[in-house]
Amino acid sequence: MAPLLLLLLPLLSAAAAAYLCCGRRHTGSAAAVMHRRGPRPAGPAGPPRDIWAPRLCGAGLRLFVHVANTAFGQICLLPFLMRMNNFSLMRSLDIHEDPTFIPEVAAGVTEDKSEAESPSDVIKQLTDARSDSARSGFSFKGIKDYLECYRSGKLTPTQVAKNIIAMLEDCDKSTPPLRAIVQWDQEQIMLMAEASTTRYRNKCTLSCLDGIPVCLKEEFKVVPYHHRVGTVYLGTQPETEDATVARKLREAGAIIIGVSNMHELGTGTTGCNPNRYHKIPRNPYNPNHFTGGSSSGSAAAVAAGLCPVAIGTDGGGSVRIPASFCGVVGLKGTFGRISGHGSLPLSYSTVSVGPICTSVADAAIVYSILAEPDLLYPYGLKQPKATLSDMCAPDLKGLKLGVDWTFFKACDAEILSACEKAVKHLQSLGASVVEVSLPEMEEARVAHVICILSEMRDFLQPDFNRHFHEMNLETRASLALACQFTALDYIKANRQRTRSMRFLQEIFSTVNCILTPGVPCTAPRIYESDLLTGSSDMTCTVRCMRFMQLGNFTGIPGLVVPIGYSTAGLPISLQVMAKWWDEAVLLRIGLKLEQFRDQTKKPSIYYDILA
Repeated sequence: MAPLLLLLLPLLSAAAAAYLCCGRRHTGSAAAVMHRRGPRPAGPAGPPRDIWAPRLCGAGLRLFVHVANTAFGQICLLPFLMRMNNFSLMRSLDIHEDPTFIPEVAAGVTEDKSEAESPSDVIKQLTDARSDSARSGFSFKGIKDYLECYRSGKLTPTQVAKNIIAMLEDCDKSTPPLRAIVQWDQEQIMLMAEASTTRYRNKCTLSCLDGIPVCLKEEFKVVPYHHRVGTVYLGTQPETEDATVARKLREAGAIIIGVSNMHELGTGTTGCNPNRYHKIPRNPYNPNHFTGGSSSGSAAAVAAGLCPVAIGTDGGGSVRIPASFCGVVGLKGTFGRISGHGSLPLSYSTVSVGPICTSVADAAIVYSILAEPDLLYPYGLKQPKATLSDMCAPDLKGLKLGVDWTFFKACDAEILSACEKAVKHLQSLGASVVEVSLPEMEEARVAHVICILSEMRDFLQPDFNRHFHEMNLETRASLALACQFTALDYIKANRQRTRSMRFLQEIFSTVNCILTPGVPCTAPRIYESDLLTGSSDMTCTVRCMRFMQLGNFTGIPGLVVPIGYSTAGLPISLQVMAKWWDEAVLLRIGLKLEQFRDQTKKPSIYYDILA
């Protein structure tokens, strides 16, 4: 037997060498069926599919991350997971549309509204309106509550700043610590507050944000804090230059109370960040549950009462998911509407900047101040002027609300029940509901994942090589998966973007907005192991992004508004999406949507700064 093997071995080696040198390589399976996409949408879509992946933490997560970054992991394990979860879908599609790499849309021709109210007139109506605190029961303290205190002389910005500093010290010492604000400086807070107090005394305030406490996600450069972006290795020196949004907030007189926690490098939707500089922020409604991410600390800070305004970034729901989980308002502007200059450009085609606030009125105020072209930022330079037209209209008559009920119902039962009642409330105010079909949502889901992960992997390639062992385990797992996507995948995904944007243009020719639940589930639970090693729960991540991805992939704006609570007391939200540059209709609908919730539950962690 042994001599026979010795004789066959050279023959087998020669045959293998001949095949490797002379055989034609097929890119993909020769028998693979390519599904050609015509100009019209593919056939009717079923309900969105959940992906399959085990929840990993502790030793299991360490082992998976190690194997995923080996040759075996890249050649066998991750391709298997890709096929299991349909991430290779684009490879079976034949799409002929030219790719759209940046979802910028030219402003459409608008009717002349020269006699319409200016944003400043609308803001005056919003800030002069009767405060929610006049209602019985709990209500969040918003911008107008702060302004009433300052204008009446009841409190000064300096007194408010002292209260905030005391609360920041307290929440760092609490058990468990809130971990919403991860960097703050008492001297800086007091300097801004004293300057604002002087302006109020001299009756020369800069804007309706003068003296209002705000925080910014650590993804933004804010003087004099470290620009760590949720990591332990970035931002080794204090920043010396503000991001555009930080500069504009300073120019408006706001008091920047610090920078807020975030999911490391924006790579997840829970806010789970166990590294030594950040730790896991707690959901103010239940500290045993996640805040959502990646703008985790921003939502927690607003819901906990530390500030009525926070700024985040949203590449896959990273403003809207934590706002939904924490029971506050989150606005993702049209792609390019608010400058991203000075934030880490992790994904250049999917990320938009937006505020997280206590109310829709507060979101409108912040939006009106931040939304304008920035010569330092290449996108949105030709955007139309931001307006708040018809925001304070008494009803919603004439508005058509689009709902794809198959897609809408892909959520937990108690969330569906609350959202259906909220839709009926909008109908009672004069809006009409129009059933629409959102085509090729599975293709859009996969294409969005390809785009955001490919762009992040490209930008983070030097960090992945140089700081691999300093990254959280979940980040390493996500970037290992991103290595599976090819240039062909990326181009095909952007061809799909062209189709998805065209389908939306057709839909928005018949309706004013699209309604969906905010997130299909309530905030997930934090486990003890998460505190040490973090966790990787791909099923939860993709599910949380279900209703968010369309807005990031195509660049349309979206607004989430809290509408109620689960039986466990966790917040539930409804999302409104509109056509490019039409944030005004979102805010108009959102203002009426707030009236649906009969009461606001007080978070279990809440600091009343104005008390």
